[in-house]
Amino acid sequence: MKILITGAAGFIGFHTANVLLDRGDEVIGLDNFNPYYDPKLKEARVAQLEDKKGFTLIRGDITDRETVAKAMNGVDRVCNLAALAGVRYSMEHPEEYILNNIQGFFEILDEAKKQEIPGLIYASSSSVYGGNDKSPAQETDRVDDQLALYGMTKKDNELMAHTYNKLFGIPVTGLRFFTVYGTWGRPDMALFLFTDAILNDRPINVFGEGKMQRDFTYVDDIVAGTVAAIDKNYDEEIFNLGSGRQEELMDFIATIEKACGKEAEKNMMPMQPGDVRASLSDVSKAKEMLGYEPKTMISEGIPKFVEWYKGYYKC
Repeated sequence: MKILITGAAGFIGFHTANVLLDRGDEVIGLDNFNPYYDPKLKEARVAQLEDKKGFTLIRGDITDRETVAKAMNGVDRVCNLAALAGVRYSMEHPEEYILNNIQGFFEILDEAKKQEIPGLIYASSSSVYGGNDKSPAQETDRVDDQLALYGMTKKDNELMAHTYNKLFGIPVTGLRFFTVYGTWGRPDMALFLFTDAILNDRPINVFGEGKMQRDFTYVDDIVAGTVAAIDKNYDEEIFNLGSGRQEELMDFIATIEKACGKEAEKNMMPMQPGDVRASLSDVSKAKEMLGYEPKTMISEGIPKFVEWYKGYYKC
């Protein structure tokens, strides 16, 4: 197939493009290389993709309809992974989230309607569950108690996709990602921040006094679910993509310490506004309908990341 991946220079977009190229698909990568985090990391990811047959990069923004139309021309699927992520940053820069995550998604969705694209797969987030503390979270649970603007923008994407499916018949699949980690990861996420601090002898900030639990999901598992969604191309579905396991934050940190070969100095901090105490996915629907089977434990995934980090930053 010929597949447009928006956010192709991003963490999940890069890994997804890699897998699709390796199996013989043609990939159009669209990315604006915004400075939310170090663009050099995004450039390094794309350099890996440009070495492969079938990859074309378009530097541009999903909020620009002309660019979107050009990138989308003649594709069999659109996989929209471009967005501003992060709960805390959304509180400080709300206008950027409205522009990129809502206006940008509208441009993608509306152009897909115009060009009659056969299928759209898009990134949602576990953040849509917000203050709903039912565990594990199921796709049928209420998602009307948002705790942060980021989660609100992702819920808006789901509503917009639903409306376009009902009005115009566009096949849409939303993927609620749960705390993704792995090689080439984002510098603003916990694993990257902790590893960087520990290896450089700086203290780490442990929020929620360390009494938090997360459904940490290795990026290879996330990509397997994303590719399956591209291939299945259901009329309209939403899937949780997580590990289906809940890890204690302090166990997560201990695994990083072991991989780094040294103990972290810890600053125990209160909960951050917009954060949730725990997350856990019910992935039974994805297992049944996508053949999704998350396999990577943190004991395997974290050392892979630390090894990548040491190589990339020449530690």
